[in-house]
Amino acid sequence: MSFDPNAPAQPGSGVFGLPHTESEAAVVLVPVPWEATTSYGGGASDGPRAIREASAQVDLYDLDVEKPYAAGIFMLEEPEQIVTANGKGKALAAKIIEAGGAGDDPELAKALAKVNALSDEVNAWVKSETARLLDAGKIVGVVGGDHSVPFGALEALAATRPSFGVLHFDAHSDTRRAYEGFVHSHASIMFNVLERIPQVTKLVQVGIRDVCEQEIDYCKSQGARVRMFSDRELVRRRHAGEAFAKTAKEIVAALPDEVWVSFDIDGLDPRYCPHTGTPVMGGLDPAEVIAILRDLATSGKKIVGFDLNEVAPNQSDENDEWDGNVGARMLYKMIGFTLASLGKARLLD
Repeated sequence: MSFDPNAPAQPGSGVFGLPHTESEAAVVLVPVPWEATTSYGGGASDGPRAIREASAQVDLYDLDVEKPYAAGIFMLEEPEQIVTANGKGKALAAKIIEAGGAGDDPELAKALAKVNALSDEVNAWVKSETARLLDAGKIVGVVGGDHSVPFGALEALAATRPSFGVLHFDAHSDTRRAYEGFVHSHASIMFNVLERIPQVTKLVQVGIRDVCEQEIDYCKSQGARVRMFSDRELVRRRHAGEAFAKTAKEIVAALPDEVWVSFDIDGLDPRYCPHTGTPVMGGLDPAEVIAILRDLATSGKKIVGFDLNEVAPNQSDENDEWDGNVGARMLYKMIGFTLASLGKARLLD
């Protein structure tokens, strides 16, 4: 099939307007439209669709990585079983969230058990799909959904190597234990990773600015396994006159040789994705995220997979594509730097 990267995306084309099939693509994106445990704003389950639709507006020439599209990028269709599970899970979880937890209520306890069982089903599907794609030699990117969804992918990756690190962009530490009783809460993803995936030997968190005491204590208890570059630290360094380039290099230096990038869009300043479920004032600029990823790609370390989560379109204005647009552009950058770190695309000066 002839393809013109300078032409507008054609009707019926794939993500980013590309013509690739799954077998042709080096990068396969796994959409996971799940947000049952979202505890504030909703809409993250619409994130994969919003990103896919907005991706048609992304120009394929990239100023950092030469022709990332050339390696092939494909996005799976949204799985109907996850869409169905999300509908059931949200309805059950809403009662628990409204009550502030299940407490001693037997009906709420029963609903909580069902939500946790549905989360297990989602994790199992993501793990199975990721394992299948890794076996086929694909680079896997998970597109959520809330931030609980990459757990299965990290489990699958852990089965293929003795150790790796996680570079985590977020406003939140996500190290709460079973928040509101949900074992796989969006607020518990990194707690679950650290507790259940020993192959993750390093967690480097960037942009954190909304935490509870339990999370701070837990991260401290992990010793050198967790390094948090809080938003407060980044701002104070900036105010002291330190160039962000120096900070970016320090962040990359804290990571091991193989890295999974986990990106919650609320790590950005909320003006970039204002409808994300748990926005927090402050935060990263896209250029700062890109600087870190570029340094990671030039460091000789490898990005072995990634996830992008919590992109939620404007629920009251279907013509507002801003959140999906920002999500699609950050996704394309993540793909480009991943390919470059693996020697499958060339970094530009």
